[in-house]
Amino acid sequence: MHTHAHAHGPGQGDHHHPPAPAAAPLRAMLPSLLMAGVGTRLLGVAGLLALLWLAVAWALGEPA
Repeated sequence: MHTHAHAHGPGQGDHHHPPAPAAAPLRAMLPSLLMAGVGTRLLGVAGLLALLWLAVAWALGEPA
């Protein structure tokens, strides 16, 4: 008689994990990613302020 040491469930092969990013390239890219994030955030804030200013100027009827 042969017995298995582990159980075979119906959904055993169903669960999958997303591939983990490699640590070395991530460490090499981290400074540039941080700088890109800061630049994008600053551009986003400046863009939002410009849009807000244009909206206020348009609402007041002043030429932008």
